[in-house]
Amino acid sequence: MTNQVAEGKKRAALGKGIESLLGPRPTQGTGIREQGTGGAAGVVGNVAASAAEATGKPLEIALDRIDRNPNQTRTTFDEQKLKELAQSIAATGVVQPVVVRERPGGRYELIMGERRWRASQIAGKQTIPAMVRQVSDEQAMEMTIVENLQRADLNPMEQARAYARLSSEFALTQEQMAQRTGKDRASVANFLRLLKLPESVQKLVESGDLSFGHARALLGLQTPGMIEDVVGAITAKQMSVRQTEAFIHAMLNPEAKAKKDAAPAEARDPNVKDAEERMRRRLGLRVEITDKGGKGTVAIRYTNVDEFDAILGALGE
Repeated sequence: MTNQVAEGKKRAALGKGIESLLGPRPTQGTGIREQGTGGAAGVVGNVAASAAEATGKPLEIALDRIDRNPNQTRTTFDEQKLKELAQSIAATGVVQPVVVRERPGGRYELIMGERRWRASQIAGKQTIPAMVRQVSDEQAMEMTIVENLQRADLNPMEQARAYARLSSEFALTQEQMAQRTGKDRASVANFLRLLKLPESVQKLVESGDLSFGHARALLGLQTPGMIEDVVGAITAKQMSVRQTEAFIHAMLNPEAKAKKDAAPAEARDPNVKDAEERMRRRLGLRVEITDKGGKGTVAIRYTNVDEFDAILGALGE
């Protein structure tokens, strides 16, 4: 029952993006099991698929007749979590059907649900409940990318590349991508900016050796050499994100640092410091707040148009 509730919550959290691509969710029924092999299986499969499409009921499709989606944006799968999902499937079955489309020769191509498909194989299942959709290559690709972006366990670089594909292959704006995936525009802009990092740094982010926060802080640097030098310092000193931001700020403002070191320390309102830090984390940009008795200024520094767009997105423009 716990697994069913958790799976139901995940399904409800997918948002409007998938709804707009798939249409209204059908009411699940008992399902139709395919019979036979060879040519007869292809005929029966096509008839059953058409019936399932019309009635909104899932089919029980043989796992070995489903091919992996070539447009899958996910490149890494947590083996331990797959095993845990396989144990759940072995005990209670697949709660949410995968989504497939028909291919020639009585085969199917996976559109959504690769973790369930993989875990079902590990669990020793022969079939899996699947919804068959009649969609074009372009629709299938977009559905796959959007579904992955709505999951929480993609690493930052996988998300960045997925957004880049939506932009390049479907000519979607950052605002349109945000609407389809249920994210805010500033987040989309921040992920896309990660692709400007050197390839070696992108690999560290993908492996988890550098966090998303570290990566955003590095984007304030102007050259690949500077970025790689700071990455070396982060690794050697095991810097937190906040320490990294301070380190980079000192690099880019040596005169300000020298002046600060020479001047006596001035106590700052902790509420102002907290607000400044939250804005830095949200925007991934340099933010400075000066406050004198409740009056002051907020300075947000950007170095290119994408960073400016991120500011506008955060302001709801």
